[in-house]
Amino acid sequence: MPRIAFSQLHDDARVWVFGASHPISADGETDLLNSVDAWLDQWSAHGAPLTCARDWSHGRFLVVGVDQRSAGASGCSIDALFRVLQQVQGTLGTSFLGGSRVFYRNDEGQLTCAERTEFASAPGIGATTRVFDTAVTTAGDYRSRFELSLGESWHAALRVRG
Repeated sequence: MPRIAFSQLHDDARVWVFGASHPISADGETDLLNSVDAWLDQWSAHGAPLTCARDWSHGRFLVVGVDQRSAGASGCSIDALFRVLQQVQGTLGTSFLGGSRVFYRNDEGQLTCAERTEFASAPGIGATTRVFDTAVTTAGDYRSRFELSLGESWHAALRVRG
């Protein structure tokens, strides 16, 4: 099956969200997306081509989705996706892999990230701070609740209670 537009993925499609630890230049974005697109065009699991899509959001988030109704991604095929990102991130000066980062909008509205331990006590963060849920697993959840107020998100549990 072909790579399709992300908007064509059904809400129940499986997604993986990869947040860049640092902003990427316009040229870097082009290189990243060209590499990812070329890989997605041939992505398969156990010889079955996958219907897949990607989205590039807020200049920091690569979202890859698979419509698992026809064929699902296998562990090996998912590992291969991670290897592609591992290879390309080295040339971009950022990291996409690692689950200990929290992405949020600072007081000026700029997207930033911090390690969970830093986020727990960072100043200027409150219930209305916008956070990004990189743990969403379906296209529907990505569309409806990727960016939320801290008070509406599981991220609130990371904050130090004082």
